[in-house]
Amino acid sequence: MSLDSPPAISGDQLSAVSMGAMPQRDRRPKALLAMSPAGLADRVFGAGWPGLHDRVELLSHSVVSDWHLVDPAVLAQTEVIVTGWGCPAITAEVLELAPGLKAVVHQGGVASTQLPPAARTRIRFSNAGDANATPVAEYTLAMILLANKDAFRATRLYFEEQTAIDREERFPLSGNFGRTVGIVGASRIGRKVITLLRPFDLRILVSDPTLDPQEAELLGVELVDLDHLMASSSVVSIHAPVLPSTFEMIGASQLGLLETGATLINTSRGELVDQDSLLAELRAGRINAVLDVTTPDVLPPGHELYSMPNVVLTPHIAGSMGNELARLGEHVLAELDRYRSGQEFAYAEVPVQ
Repeated sequence: MSLDSPPAISGDQLSAVSMGAMPQRDRRPKALLAMSPAGLADRVFGAGWPGLHDRVELLSHSVVSDWHLVDPAVLAQTEVIVTGWGCPAITAEVLELAPGLKAVVHQGGVASTQLPPAARTRIRFSNAGDANATPVAEYTLAMILLANKDAFRATRLYFEEQTAIDREERFPLSGNFGRTVGIVGASRIGRKVITLLRPFDLRILVSDPTLDPQEAELLGVELVDLDHLMASSSVVSIHAPVLPSTFEMIGASQLGLLETGATLINTSRGELVDQDSLLAELRAGRINAVLDVTTPDVLPPGHELYSMPNVVLTPHIAGSMGNELARLGEHVLAELDRYRSGQEFAYAEVPVQ
């Protein structure tokens, strides 16, 4: 490892830690905190990171943003790395200097991809994907209800006409009573959305090839194929992962099945939708879209999606932001408590190979 720059973290006078025994509640494992920008840590754990200090012995009061600035003596004593968004990759070179590393507790969605594949079987991982799914599901719920209410179109109309609007004449089909909502992907977020939708008078369809009929029945949804879902739903919300099989899974054929006036919501990834085909439908004014993600993400200045009247475009805000970051911090601290007491992580991650 290159140490040409003066080390930002000193390992002087730090005691060695035994790596043989399972962590016990009466001690704090030696740890490093790595994420970027450095100020993110204060948003996640509070100024000064009091909860983190209660649970681990931080070997540095600085947030690691570059492993080359970490004294090898410190890495040699590190048992746990608490990581977050923007964490520098934990390379084979880093791992060679940290032979006692036992766990990575991540403030974001996937932890194991921060390490090379060969090392993923010897490290325990925990991620905060479940905690981060909550605000995404809340955003989706709000957009579904507002879309069925025609709130976005009504806002534009009111702005343009600036006079009384005859709701029954102009919006005869709007509302959430008895409408059909389609959920593409019974993922962690998709399931949270389904749960949030239960109190409402809505019919919920789900398309997911990995979901079996018995599980769909337990979720209280109707399991259908994608084309059926697209043709039957007033609002379609996408919650599938990006895989070779799901790349641009919502294409011209699927979009053409949407009823006139339907709304497509995407909080997952832009790559799941054929954006050119979506643009064609939006230009025609036939459907609406709520897009928190696009291709690329972020769009270049002047892109037409910024100004389309039938598009609500938000800058990737569905996930944790603002005070919601504290939820991620509480999640990490709870996982550290489990680690110290010798328990399995509640949100253990199966390493990505």
